[in-house]
Amino acid sequence: MQPTLLILAAGMASRYGSLKQIQQFGPSGETIIDYSIYDAIRAGFGKIVFIIRKDFEAEFREIFEPKLKGRVAVDYVYQEMDAYLNGYPVPADRTKPWGTAHAVLCAKDAINEPFAVINGDDFYGRDSFEKMAAFLNSACKPAVYSVVGYELGKTISEHGSVSRGVCAADAAGNLAAINERTKVYKDGDQIVYEDADGSKHPLDANTPVSMNFWGFHPSVFELSQQLFRDFLEKDGDKPKSEFFIPIVVDHFIKNKLGVVNVLPCAAQWFGVTYKEDAPGVQTSLSALVESGEYPNNLWK
Repeated sequence: MQPTLLILAAGMASRYGSLKQIQQFGPSGETIIDYSIYDAIRAGFGKIVFIIRKDFEAEFREIFEPKLKGRVAVDYVYQEMDAYLNGYPVPADRTKPWGTAHAVLCAKDAINEPFAVINGDDFYGRDSFEKMAAFLNSACKPAVYSVVGYELGKTISEHGSVSRGVCAADAAGNLAAINERTKVYKDGDQIVYEDADGSKHPLDANTPVSMNFWGFHPSVFELSQQLFRDFLEKDGDKPKSEFFIPIVVDHFIKNKLGVVNVLPCAAQWFGVTYKEDAPGVQTSLSALVESGEYPNNLWK
């Protein structure tokens, strides 16, 4: 059975104002998601599942269905505020979605095979999809998950700070810990992360970081459901609390439920954290098209 690619896109409308404006970066109007799907199909993924908000389903289908019809199976899942709450009442002041691990949990009924998770607005590169497909096809098990580890220096924005999951790997190349650093940036010649109190800590440019490109066995759904219940009890009443994928992964590792392989990747990441990042993304994609890595029109 071919692996599935789960694309987290439920937050996209709020970031872009409207889906019609999903930014076109490629020479034939391609979005960043188009490149991810193209790379996934050529790496051997058999199905694409989009996690979206129900209120922009029609627009979303309009953008992607004509391109993907006949090329790959496509499914849509909604990240709704009341999904998988098991009777827990949605707090009246809650407007923020419950986070990336909740988004993954919402796909429980759509996925029965090993699958990868990515963000909708990050460019990951062909190499990472090939490594992930190889892992999902041959090594993924209920006790073996994976994450693509990018080199920190290749994932920094020139236009401000970024959030990165800083990975520590053990001698066997498995994830020992992942720490979410919410303010990482270039400070002169070095890269630093800043704590809530404003103190700065240097990070090596070669440090592996997660860009939210995960490889999971479907067993992760049951674990996530259990941990989401715990999360709601502890933090459900905080209007900005979020149930992130690293919370699930951290529990999986610390409770010795299995291992998470770090798949090293030397690709240059790029994405649109700030609107000022957009011209750089366009330039980078043009260079990849010119070098023959991608055709001038992905879906022709």
